[in-house]
Amino acid sequence: MVITKGGLVLGATALALSTVAVTGTGIHLSQSQAFFQESPKEIVDEVWQIINHQYVDTNFNQLDWQNVRQEYLGKPYNNKTEAYDAVREMLEKLGDPYTRFMNPEEFKNMQIDTSGELTGVGIQIAKDEESDRLIVIAPIEDTPAFEAGILAKDIIVKINDVDTKGMDVNDAVSLIRGKPGSSVSLTIKRSQGEVDYKIVRAKIKIHPVRSALKDTSIGKVGYIRLTQFSAQASREMRESIEDLEKQQVAGYVLDLRSNPGGLLYASIDIARMWLKEGAIVSTVDRSGENERKFANNNALTDKPLVILIDGGSASASEILSGALQDNQRAVLVGTQTFGKGLVQSVRSLGDGSGLAVTIAKYLTPSGRDINKEGIPPDYLVELAEEERKKLQGDRTLIGTPEDPQFTKAIQVLGKKIIADKNYLERASQK
Repeated sequence: MVITKGGLVLGATALALSTVAVTGTGIHLSQSQAFFQESPKEIVDEVWQIINHQYVDTNFNQLDWQNVRQEYLGKPYNNKTEAYDAVREMLEKLGDPYTRFMNPEEFKNMQIDTSGELTGVGIQIAKDEESDRLIVIAPIEDTPAFEAGILAKDIIVKINDVDTKGMDVNDAVSLIRGKPGSSVSLTIKRSQGEVDYKIVRAKIKIHPVRSALKDTSIGKVGYIRLTQFSAQASREMRESIEDLEKQQVAGYVLDLRSNPGGLLYASIDIARMWLKEGAIVSTVDRSGENERKFANNNALTDKPLVILIDGGSASASEILSGALQDNQRAVLVGTQTFGKGLVQSVRSLGDGSGLAVTIAKYLTPSGRDINKEGIPPDYLVELAEEERKKLQGDRTLIGTPEDPQFTKAIQVLGKKIIADKNYLERASQK
């Protein structure tokens, strides 16, 4: 989950480790903090009021929200812990895993600058509604979780032998986090059964963009792998495209596999580097108001582009790939994306705790609502379990002929390059 410059959040995943940027005055504690500490019932009402005025679903999951307020304000609370438990129980009634409450410690942990070092294992998690457990959105590349073999869509059954059935994502984050050098055990469920992973926590520096010039059968290809939409991503992407343009590449492969998302403005900035004109994304709030973002005629290249996606491509990755697919700027190769299309606002509360509230959903330029659906590739290329393990075990194979999805991307890119050349030749003859 990442807060943008405007205070908006994409996807709102719980953070076992993710970059978060809280800007503006939103993180400052209210001067009435002492009052909230003395009157824990007030925090319950404050949360109710925010949901009442901002939550995207004005039907509140078919609840009588006024009755909910009466129910929870009618209860006695002897301390803040009881009030926090009541708030979480109240929010669960909305059936929205992305609208969540954070106690002061959890909220403080979320306030991590995207330019800094992170401490953890390197996964983003959310609640899996079907199993009532935790699901891995994606491991972040070059982190302990990635190196251990954790995969997107893994179900976390236990954390240090503690069953995650019904566990709040905030509690899971607290269990997974810890001091660098210490270890955490995750019991992971996949189709073939359960596997225990002992992962050593570490300080993690995130380098979101990696690029390389690939000499292929179709000529020089610019390969760019984007692992996260952090604050540095736009700058590094621009530098990579400009460098590859100088080397006169014939086309590009942009790799968004296992990219869990990040900053909304980064996805828009990067889309504008590839797209000369057209819509990029729109957000629709509870009143139906539609805010659209557009390309600004500042594309860095118009050369053919293929994007690699998979089930770990989420949130901002889906905004970028959806925008370029809908505008017929890029062809998508791989597997269906995660399907995380909600926008949140994060608010600090009177006692230093925090609340993430789903306030809108985003749509692709053609109006697709991809939440829980994902974006389908134009060319479906699934990896066998052995192929996936091979690539994750030796990352130097990613983006090489040993990578089946990359190989298909090169084939598709070759056809686009030829088609573009034929089009230019016909245009020059007119």
